[in-house]
Amino acid sequence: MSFSAPVSTLELHGLEPDPTEEWTRLLKFVGFSHQDRAAMLQTVELMLRHAPELVVQTYDYLRSVPETAAILGWEEGSDEAHLAERRRFFTMWIARTVGMDTSQEFANYLFRAGKFHAGHGPRKIHTPPIYVTGSIGLVQASICSCISDAPLPLDTATAAMAGWSKYLNAQLHIMLLGYQAARDFDRGPVEVQVSFFGRLRAQIGTPTVTMHVDHTLGADDLLRKLFNYYPHIRSDVLERVWHSQEPADSRWLELTPTYQPRLGWRVLRNGRDVSYNGGFSAPLCTGDKISIFPPGR
Repeated sequence: MSFSAPVSTLELHGLEPDPTEEWTRLLKFVGFSHQDRAAMLQTVELMLRHAPELVVQTYDYLRSVPETAAILGWEEGSDEAHLAERRRFFTMWIARTVGMDTSQEFANYLFRAGKFHAGHGPRKIHTPPIYVTGSIGLVQASICSCISDAPLPLDTATAAMAGWSKYLNAQLHIMLLGYQAARDFDRGPVEVQVSFFGRLRAQIGTPTVTMHVDHTLGADDLLRKLFNYYPHIRSDVLERVWHSQEPADSRWLELTPTYQPRLGWRVLRNGRDVSYNGGFSAPLCTGDKISIFPPGR
């Protein structure tokens, strides 16, 4: 049974930007240019020499501050295995950052890092966003200090600092996008199990997840959270449709995107197609089960 209800009952509104699209858009918005790259390139060798020191000093500082030590579970001293694990993760990030990676894959890496900071990583450690933002600020300060101490022409040093600032702040935005998607994923008193079938299982990496929504909200809210959390499956499952409207106080048409399931995809609620169960907006209840099937199943 495929979708046959009126389109209006099977539309999703308000999805957050796809992190790969947002990454490209934001780098363009801040004017991250070939000139920025050229200036930053003059500082890469210098930064690589200081990278090991930056890794060690960063975590020495985090475990010396009571708030961040408590977040990491290091109130009584750091666990050496955990410390080594975090240093490795940080080293990988620095390597990609110094390489000025602007790929879509790096955008997904940053988005996943944001989800990890929201407590969705292997150790389930929640790092409030103030410390994520603060850590990026500390890295920026270290880069500026490193560059200012180097025998570089003033215009080169200034241009390099500007380039690193643009690049790191774009990274921060994508990480916070992932953080918010993960926090929303868990928010709400109504617990719902979502099951995936066919190729979705491989794409998501698990047959089921448990999600939460607020009372009175329907499958549309749950699916919005789902596709914000797993944006890489959108292009397979959803078709983007643009709607136009002309606000009374504007001379121009405004285009807003909505998303509809592609032909053949099915969403079931407790074994029944949502098309015949009130559509996406019908309120969910604790214990409801949502199943998502690709075409041909």
